[in-house]
Amino acid sequence: MSTTEKRMLGDYEIIHSLYIGDREIVVGDNPNAPKDERYICMNLQHLDVFLKPEVAVVSDDFTEIIQEYGNRLAAQAEKTRPLVMKPKIQGIDTRVLTEKDCHRIDSSDNLNGKIIVIKPTSLRREYQMCTNQIMLCTGGFGASPNSRGNACFCVDLYTGKQCRQERPSVMGTLERSQLPKWAEFTLVQHEQKKRTERSDAR
Repeated sequence: MSTTEKRMLGDYEIIHSLYIGDREIVVGDNPNAPKDERYICMNLQHLDVFLKPEVAVVSDDFTEIIQEYGNRLAAQAEKTRPLVMKPKIQGIDTRVLTEKDCHRIDSSDNLNGKIIVIKPTSLRREYQMCTNQIMLCTGGFGASPNSRGNACFCVDLYTGKQCRQERPSVMGTLERSQLPKWAEFTLVQHEQKKRTERSDAR
């Protein structure tokens, strides 16, 4: 009989959790905790492979902790909503890109310098829109053909920020002619910046 491994945070077993935007909200249970501290609710910030606990509340009243959990989820959703809605407010068509919208790839493809599309299933639900899928791959072991590495270093073509994606998360590639205007604009800005940097380095 298979058993599911418990997720622990210190001495507390995480029994409820939901990740919204830039924070995960969790509820933990520790039957052996000191009086009035059996249940805990806190925000977690994920920093690479580390977790940073924030603003913990403890109680022996489960209903009180669940109410706190609900309040925090609502607050985090309210905080995240303007960021998620920003592309729509800008008039961008945010429909999710699927396999039929891009060129499929396999392990032999070189992704260096290519415009890649991230699988929607690799994104959390609130971020499943094309503005979070289209990237310029600039390097990383995962960008090379038949590489054992997965890291692909990218430029997000909505925000212009540097980020990391994993090769298994890449659904396919786009030709430059297929880019929406917002992505083309960011790509041009990135190219101009690189030309300036090369010129200054001479």
